[in-house]
Amino acid sequence: MIEKITESKAFISEIIEGKTIESVIVLGSGMSGFEENYKPLYQLNYSEIPNFLQPSIEGHSGKLSIVNIEGKITAILSGRAHFYEGYPIQELVIPIRTFIMLGAKTLILTNAAGGISSEYIPGDIVAITDHINLTGDNPLIGKNLEEFGPRFPDMSEVYNSELLTLAEKVAKNHFEFKTGVYAWFTGPSYETPAEVNFAKNIGADLVGMSTVPEAIVAKHAGIKTVAFSLVTNLAAGISQNPLDHNEVIEIAEKSKVKLQNFMKEFLSEINIGNN
Repeated sequence: MIEKITESKAFISEIIEGKTIESVIVLGSGMSGFEENYKPLYQLNYSEIPNFLQPSIEGHSGKLSIVNIEGKITAILSGRAHFYEGYPIQELVIPIRTFIMLGAKTLILTNAAGGISSEYIPGDIVAITDHINLTGDNPLIGKNLEEFGPRFPDMSEVYNSELLTLAEKVAKNHFEFKTGVYAWFTGPSYETPAEVNFAKNIGADLVGMSTVPEAIVAKHAGIKTVAFSLVTNLAAGISQNPLDHNEVIEIAEKSKVKLQNFMKEFLSEINIGNN
């Protein structure tokens, strides 16, 4: 695995002429096209990069854009491969570990999620404060990569409190700031009403099929991480209607401008803080 990560790092490093990557953002559903807000210094399809997996899901274009935000080099990953697409979990996180090796200090994750909390309605943007891994899998299983972090990393604060405070400050200009705990299921089937009720009873506010593997390896390496869910539907048993991926795409499109305007300001504030 370390050989694959090193190969990916060497390839990208040559393309970007040895520059240091300061921040990384992964665009989930609802963030499609965000990279178009910036003039790319470099742009590649995942298929061109050794060991990067090409997503097969609508709304995940599989494109890497390297941009300059407030004088800091930022990597924008347009889409992600998911566990339910059949890939080994350790390969899903190669992009994150590659950018950690390229110097990244901050990771911003975004996703579409089902809402459990009665405080949410479709279209809400929720900052994740913690997660529950209900998949039975973990990207750190296997030989520990000492280059990144310890065998048994602490998970007390996966989602950085300073970045959450900054997000709350920035959100005031865009929408009502809400927070929640995210429960990760494998998918691709949506959760059953019983599963949603179980997740609610153990403290989850959101359910989804991504994000947690990336957050785990970032925390393993000591990278500051923050994550946001776009509530695109109410979860099974909460909603009275059958769940439909087309509904997810529709709500994501309607909420795109609000989410992207927030993210532009948030990324600028992060990079100003890193100057």
